Amino acid sequence: MQKSAVIEYMHDGYGCEGFAVWDDAGAKRPGVLVFPEWVGAGEYTHKRAEMLSELGYNAFVADVYGKGIRPVTMEACEAEMMKYATNRPLLRGRARAGFDELRKLPNTDLSRMAAIGYCFGGMIVLEMARDAQNDLKGVVSFHGVLATPTPLAADAYKGKILALHGVDDPVVPDDQVLAFWNEMRDAKANWEFVSYGNALHTFTNWLMPEDGPPPAVYNKQADRRSWIAMQDFFKEVFA
Repeated sequence: MQKSAVIEYMHDGYGCEGFAVWDDAGAKRPGVLVFPEWVGAGEYTHKRAEMLSELGYNAFVADVYGKGIRPVTMEACEAEMMKYATNRPLLRGRARAGFDELRKLPNTDLSRMAAIGYCFGGMIVLEMARDAQNDLKGVVSFHGVLATPTPLAADAYKGKILALHGVDDPVVPDDQVLAFWNEMRDAKANWEFVSYGNALHTFTNWLMPEDGPPPAVYNKQADRRSWIAMQDFFKEVFA
């Protein structure tokens, strides 16, 4: 039976509030860590966690910003995100704290763990790979920011990397994409990069309008295809 709960936890004395969905009956389930967009944990990522549970995974939505910090304007979102984007050691530490909470969920198979992230969250899961979080069998970035000041070192991450990208994303221009490709090549990573035509930033978020102005626009086709790509990826890494 699916269960869910808001989970309060700490990182270096800083209070965070995540969201867990799990099933403690039957065989142990793989665990998937979820990182939200720059608005922080909320309705959208909670629903994604429930969808992951329906697929047979235990899921935990990590809280990077901290309890009660849920920006609503673009300016506030950017300000919160940049606190971590400009301090990658803090970002990586906050990500590890969320990973620790996923490990605590009942009936979770600790040998089969992965992470997914959206936009800002996509950047976070890529940072976890760069941080050589080798307990993660794989990471999936949905329309994530690809740039980093600390590229993946050669042979450091033993898991697999899947980046799902909107080819018309103005937040992640072509030069950033090429730099990411070169980073993955130089690191000899096990990686895959998928571009979706006519897709902009935040193409998976159904809370965004399909006919809105750039940069953030929902694309139903790219959303569906990328979710299928993630499922195929998990079948491979959890086999």
